[in-house]
Amino acid sequence: MNNQLERLISEYRSLQPFNEDCKKKLERKFRLEFNYNSNHLEGNTLTYGETELLLLFDQTKGNHELRELEEMKAHDVALMMIKSEAAEKDKPLTEKFIKDLNQTILVRNFWKDAITPDGQSTRREIQVGEYKKYPNSVIQSNGEIFEYASPQETPMLMGDLVKWYNEEAEKKEFSPVELAAILHYRYIRIHPFDDGNGRVARLLVNYVLYKNDLPPIIIKTAEKREYLRALQQADAGDLRAFVNYMMQQSAWSLDLSVKAAKGEQIEEQDDWEKQLSLLKKGLGDKKGDVVKKSEESVKAVFENVIEPFSNKLDKKLSQFDSLFMECSLALQWNDTEYKYFDSFAVALDYIYEVFDMLNDSANYTNTEQLSVFYIFSKYRKPYREFIISSLLIKFTFNKNAYGVSFKDSEYGISYSDMPPITKIYSDFLTTEEMDKITSDIGKVLFLKIENIVNLKT
Repeated sequence: MNNQLERLISEYRSLQPFNEDCKKKLERKFRLEFNYNSNHLEGNTLTYGETELLLLFDQTKGNHELRELEEMKAHDVALMMIKSEAAEKDKPLTEKFIKDLNQTILVRNFWKDAITPDGQSTRREIQVGEYKKYPNSVIQSNGEIFEYASPQETPMLMGDLVKWYNEEAEKKEFSPVELAAILHYRYIRIHPFDDGNGRVARLLVNYVLYKNDLPPIIIKTAEKREYLRALQQADAGDLRAFVNYMMQQSAWSLDLSVKAAKGEQIEEQDDWEKQLSLLKKGLGDKKGDVVKKSEESVKAVFENVIEPFSNKLDKKLSQFDSLFMECSLALQWNDTEYKYFDSFAVALDYIYEVFDMLNDSANYTNTEQLSVFYIFSKYRKPYREFIISSLLIKFTFNKNAYGVSFKDSEYGISYSDMPPITKIYSDFLTTEEMDKITSDIGKVLFLKIENIVNLKT
């Protein structure tokens, strides 16, 4: 296997540099393989996400779909992270980067089923990007407990691992694939995080390969048994078995890259099915059904989109409060008159109270639109009598989808730099989308204030 791999590497390097068309084809193929397999290889994550207990804890049927979609996108971000980090050839591997990878792929803290040392079932909050605080040993299929590093020794062992890798990378006694495989195995034996260890291990493998200008290794879902068997052989003392397995996977990637460089077909027969699977991740509920407007689906948007968005926007725009003597928020539900509140969060509490009254018309199902904008008046220093408002944010609820649009609150015209967003009911705004929207709204408000102040100076 070693000789075959060396020949493939030699041929791969001889065909460099690849033309732009070849690079794009390979990037598309590897991204597809990475995202598809990363979301299927860790069967425990998907099963956990589908349990009713998690859905009840997160208080909405749609949270799992949001998290699954976020993690799928996060894998793509993590792949870009390791490529960027590896591009800095003289930069050593650090524990901080490994923690950043874990935080990126897991997206946010969440709760997970766990077992106490005395065998009792419990639930534990997973702190993303932080080393484990509890033992995470596993019960194997034969009933035996496999012990990973304890939480107490994990920081020291991770420090040793990073130091070992950087020294070996300098010495170059191992081939890149050998070094990547051994790093993977030594990392897995520590299992430093409460979740995401397998994914981080595979990311580190590709970090090493990118560092050495080689294509990434993809551990395929269909070969999960072989992958785990090779790890078990390493646990039994045969580390070479795992190294050989990783060499086989590297040979697949190299062969694919060589074919692409020669202009040959690299798409596999079932690639469209993988793309379809990724597409379906965000399309429906846990049964795969398309979600339409209902009491439950609109409520889910309120709780998973509007509520967290309101908190983010309140916090972002509160930075302007000290500039004015009076600040408020105007809210309109459907075609009712605008009502005024101290904040978006307070306005939402009012809406929830009205809905809880079981009014025949005021409820989630009958919600067609919700509009808000912030009002600031009486500029403090130097004192100026003027009123200024933020963009108007309008949430709309239709039969098959909900949307959010942005207009000038004074003239009612759409704001061209912020196009409207439309999503199906099972697809929530991501944290990144909310952060960008709130930042853009803040920027527009700042420019309006700056313009008025300068005109009146």
